[in-house]
Amino acid sequence: MSTATYTAKDIGVLEGLEPVRKRPSMYIGGVDAKGLHHLVWEIVDNAVDEYLNGFADAITVTLHKNGDAVTVSDNGRGIPVDLHPKYKRPALELILTTLHSGAKFGDGEVYFHSGGLHGVGSSVVNALSRKLIATIHRDGFEWQQTFRRGKPVTELEKRGPFRGHGTTIYFEPDPDIFKTTQFDSKWIREHLESMSYIHSGLKITFKDEIAKETYDLTHAGGIPEFLQRLIAEGQKPAVTETPFTLVRNNGEKMEVALQWTESTDEVIRSYVNGIRTSAGGTHEAGLKSGIAKAIRNYMETHEVKVKGLTITAEDIREGLVAILSVFVREPMFQGQTKEKLNNPEMTAAVDGWIRPALESWLNANRTAADQIVGRIVLAAKARLASREAASEVKRKSATQRRLNLPGKLADCKSTSLDESELFLVEGDSAGGSAKQGRNNKTQAVLPLRGKILNAEGLALNKVLANAELNDLVSAIGTGAGEKFDINGLRYGKIILLMDADADGHHITTLLLAFFFRHMTELIRKGRVYLAQPPLYRIDVGKETYWARDDAHKEEILAGLRANAKPEVSRFKGLGEMDPKVLAETTLDPRNRTLLQVQIDSYLETDKTFVELLGKDPSQRYRFIMDKAARAVAEELDV
Repeated sequence: MSTATYTAKDIGVLEGLEPVRKRPSMYIGGVDAKGLHHLVWEIVDNAVDEYLNGFADAITVTLHKNGDAVTVSDNGRGIPVDLHPKYKRPALELILTTLHSGAKFGDGEVYFHSGGLHGVGSSVVNALSRKLIATIHRDGFEWQQTFRRGKPVTELEKRGPFRGHGTTIYFEPDPDIFKTTQFDSKWIREHLESMSYIHSGLKITFKDEIAKETYDLTHAGGIPEFLQRLIAEGQKPAVTETPFTLVRNNGEKMEVALQWTESTDEVIRSYVNGIRTSAGGTHEAGLKSGIAKAIRNYMETHEVKVKGLTITAEDIREGLVAILSVFVREPMFQGQTKEKLNNPEMTAAVDGWIRPALESWLNANRTAADQIVGRIVLAAKARLASREAASEVKRKSATQRRLNLPGKLADCKSTSLDESELFLVEGDSAGGSAKQGRNNKTQAVLPLRGKILNAEGLALNKVLANAELNDLVSAIGTGAGEKFDINGLRYGKIILLMDADADGHHITTLLLAFFFRHMTELIRKGRVYLAQPPLYRIDVGKETYWARDDAHKEEILAGLRANAKPEVSRFKGLGEMDPKVLAETTLDPRNRTLLQVQIDSYLETDKTFVELLGKDPSQRYRFIMDKAARAVAEELDV
């Protein structure tokens, strides 16, 4: 592997490093466990970039025995160590101490594909580490330099001859920055394993010194093997015997594997340059569009028509499990955490690539195609039957419908699922504020008194003997357990609105466990949401800003003008919030933010609730000690 085209002159610099320690949330999304682990992803992504461009084939990640330090090694070219011609500093030091520096701002000769085009990853990790040691192997020698909190504490040292090449980064996150510096070995292993499916030619090794285990996470089967794993986790049989797979290697590489199942869920995992885009983006939009067009064209060509039935895009994608991986020369990610792709051209590119290939596959595999179309028609019929049943329920008199509703429910006037919402609030005080601030035409409010019953491991009859949960089931209208019937649903959205404190998080967790165990279909159908009430009010002159959490507060403060003098106040609870403020920030659909609750992995969710809320106190103790920070960081998104 030649290093001739990768030297210090390839490193470009945009600006300094000063903002990182002051506003870390802007760069890693937060200083909780999620932000902590993002440091690992940044260094690993840099190593993967060497693989993507043909200069490395192995990465090793080591979690050290104290649990608060990680080493990432690759066998790529090694970061340049020669002096930069303009800045007269070693390129290694420049990359690790300067924001927006790196070879990825150049003309593409050094990195054709990269996940980290912002040039901030390594320098941010350095800035937020109490100690970082970079060891470089290149040009026949080993080089090393040590940093503390973003500043070099040693000169670049030429340690002696070395046969081989590569980069090794050891770092210890700064406890002055992070709420916890203890890494979760399982989280790291799962992330690396997902990456290994996307990069099937890359050898990924994880060394867990805490458990004294070494894992070879390489998966030569790649994305098709990953698809089979996701289908197995979903516990629903596939509709067809074989999946549809497609690879494009000319130009920008793209790969997809998809298969329909009997599940009512739609599962799409998308990646850009090997990085998971959990919030989707333009490439995912192109995938959805191309699939819908291919199915419609097949049905039209073969004159598949069902009288009185209109097939929607949602019908087509029901039960679909798909993995999409694309490589983009200059990806435009939304934010440094890279959860969404914004390149506008990718929608048409993916659509135009998927549609004709899937259509040809359907025509060449008529048996599989007919099974898929049959599945789609059944989905459309079920949707239509559900809508008709719901309409029948709504035709009953309002008086009759409300006879069995709980007295403390402040119902809304609308009976339309498209616009009606039920807010579950914590206590009568918060319930009073919500009732005063709501739009009584479309928004209902049900106050829940105190901590609700922990339903984990309890039979449904015992659960419904609890007055609060029985009132909740009555208000929603679907019943629970085996008697659950989605046709009785009275509200299009079930929104959990709790205080942003420990008690509020606990109640939210208890409610999510109840829904997961006894009303799972509400989550599967996307009917359950978490409200995001503000935790802070920020006043700057006549301007007012609302911050959902500490990270959001830091983001807002960082965006203010330099001479601004903000006044920051923290809300103690929803009950003390003015109804007008609650309405403006949390209830009004025009201004609010809702998080939709989704089941990413049924098995993992089941395990989490057992550990968190089950009867075995030893499991709960381990969860609290090892995983609590991660659970809070992810808002318990099941």
